[in-house]
Amino acid sequence: MTSTATPSPSPAGAPAASPAGREVEPPTWLRRLRGFGYAPAAAASPRADVRTRLVPPYAKPSRQLWLTFGLPPETWGIWQRIFSWAGPLLVALVAGVLRFVHLGSPKAVIFDETYYAKDAWATVRQGYEASWPKDVDKSILANPDGVALPLDPGYVVHPPVGKWVIGLGEWMFGFTPFGWRFMTAVLGTLSVLMLCRIGRRLFRSTFLGCLAGALLAVDGLHLVMSRTALLDLVLMFFVLAAFGALLIDRDRARARLADALPVDEEGRTRPDTKIAESLRLGWRPYRILAGVCLGLAAGTKWNGFVVLAFFGVLTVLWDAAARRTAGAGAPYAAMLRRDALPAFVSTVPVAIVTYVASWSGWIFSPDNGKGGYLRDWAAKNDQNSALSFLPEWLRSLWHYETEVYKFHVGLTSGHTYESNPWSWLVLGRPVSYFYESPEPGTDGCPATEAGKCAREVLALGTPLLWWAGCFALLYVLWRWFFRRDWRAGAIACAVAAGLLPWFNYQERTIFYFYAVVFVPYLCLAVAMMIGALLGPAGSSERRRALGAIGAGALVLLIVWNFIYFWPIYTGQTLPMDSWRGRMWLDTWV
Repeated sequence: MTSTATPSPSPAGAPAASPAGREVEPPTWLRRLRGFGYAPAAAASPRADVRTRLVPPYAKPSRQLWLTFGLPPETWGIWQRIFSWAGPLLVALVAGVLRFVHLGSPKAVIFDETYYAKDAWATVRQGYEASWPKDVDKSILANPDGVALPLDPGYVVHPPVGKWVIGLGEWMFGFTPFGWRFMTAVLGTLSVLMLCRIGRRLFRSTFLGCLAGALLAVDGLHLVMSRTALLDLVLMFFVLAAFGALLIDRDRARARLADALPVDEEGRTRPDTKIAESLRLGWRPYRILAGVCLGLAAGTKWNGFVVLAFFGVLTVLWDAAARRTAGAGAPYAAMLRRDALPAFVSTVPVAIVTYVASWSGWIFSPDNGKGGYLRDWAAKNDQNSALSFLPEWLRSLWHYETEVYKFHVGLTSGHTYESNPWSWLVLGRPVSYFYESPEPGTDGCPATEAGKCAREVLALGTPLLWWAGCFALLYVLWRWFFRRDWRAGAIACAVAAGLLPWFNYQERTIFYFYAVVFVPYLCLAVAMMIGALLGPAGSSERRRALGAIGAGALVLLIVWNFIYFWPIYTGQTLPMDSWRGRMWLDTWV
């Protein structure tokens, strides 16, 4: 079964029944909403198995599928558990090959690698960033071992976690393009594996989970960011890990709630108002893990704190919904009494502590002017302030952060590849990371060419995937608003956390590649839409066949589109006409 539909206990347009048994006609506005597919919230019937609603089972492959492979019935459960990991691992293997093949090419410092590769090298060697000469990139490429680490500290505008991550690859493989791209390729591959498992848990379907991961594996923006030493792929990884941790926490908390509910004589779990409103859900380690991951995300780029706010609201709303399903008469009040404070404590303070700890290299550097940038600020300038009771390192860090904030909000200088977030979903202005024009007979350009060739690395999402994603997001919003599908709400929340905050900075210089943070959830949205195309459980053979044809055609077109753009994702040399043929929009040049 691959359907994403949620069964409803009664038809969407059915009138409610009064306590006396008389049907009560719903108000006019509600009847109008039902014309758009609105379904009333399902009440927990005393005769319903509430456990199934709290912790839905995973979809099982059809009996015919197992028989086709000649597997005896007694082994079906074992094979299902094997496939739940074998499928995601296979998808991740393919993603890894795509990300690691010729990872050191182009042998160049491309786009903002000129900042982060060098900052990472300094961070892993001395704990803080250095101030590099402007013309040092060529020397690094020619002889990295001969380049001395500068002694002066460097002024940087992003926290250190992403640079620690990139620097780990340099520590293992050297100060080379392969070394500084290694860890982003690792995290890009692992994020595909995580998305397969997250999609499986979200949709209760191994097939749809693997489909979401496969779509991420063939997204051009995710591929390019996985092969480039920039911070945004690191940020995406920690945000995705936090999302997965909260999903696991959701399932465990709801299972604990289901275990506490009474069971009737027929073995069905029944709702109970007192238990649903008073039960404490206890120790929730995965919520703490989410706090750590979001702290690491914020320690990579500050917008991780924005995601923390979105996900914090999402997780407590999940708790309220669980209590309502379990029979709570006032679920939001019960959530505020029992869940809100523990949720806050296990995420926000944990994230803040993690964020501050990520600055440890800077904190423990000397405060005599020979340590990190502004590390000695408090010692020189803040001895008699009202906050002098605080540690000097904390006051210096706070001052540094305020200076960085001023930089970010005041960054309005123009850039060739800047773009407005309104254009991101439709790929209005991708970013060229690298471009060369090889002469005929050189660097892969055929000698028979009349003119120069083109060699480019373009940060561009797979067009058909992103354009299908626009429709998928509309479908997700429809399911969330009219069907109150929590899965659609979770996807919409994650996309909003990565996209909406940028609309507050219309004057700031921002770039399309920031969108990589919400690419995994765009893939989840497309997978959910494809699940709907395949048809709900119980569909006729004709409906299933037509749905499979449509869904299969869409997936194959996306894969073909990825293969077609592969040369400009990986910096391969193309004849100029072939390169121009891939510039589908004028704004891509």
